[in-house]
Amino acid sequence: MRTVSDTLIDAGPLVAVLNRNDDYYAQCLGLFRTLGTPFYTTMPVLGEAMYLLGKRVGWSLQEGLWKLVLHGDLIVEHPVSTEIARMSELMSKYNDCPMDFADASLVALAERLSLARIFTVDRRDFSTYRLQGKKAFTILGPV
Repeated sequence: MRTVSDTLIDAGPLVAVLNRNDDYYAQCLGLFRTLGTPFYTTMPVLGEAMYLLGKRVGWSLQEGLWKLVLHGDLIVEHPVSTEIARMSELMSKYNDCPMDFADASLVALAERLSLARIFTVDRRDFSTYRLQGKKAFTILGPV
């Protein structure tokens, strides 16, 4: 059951909470525990986090990310066809940032699920993005 406090999560905090050597580890882990799970994310974000964890450390941290998914702490949504079109529009609109594929998937998911809270280490970009072109995200994460 979704609540108004439901939160999207980007790849940065997922990598940080699993990697003790990440610059944002302590801040993200504290916030991760405070906010509580589950968090919503997208398949593109999961792919990005898996790639970064594998590249930096390897299977041991990728396995930790799988555990978050399999235990229900991370709800992974697949973009639906209307979101795919929206992602293309968003990447075109924010091409000067530029907006990447994973960010576009999060904004499209936020619009579909009416979620405005996002846990990210990427404040600059997410402070630029607008939901339905109007509403700003509430950004949670390290400053």
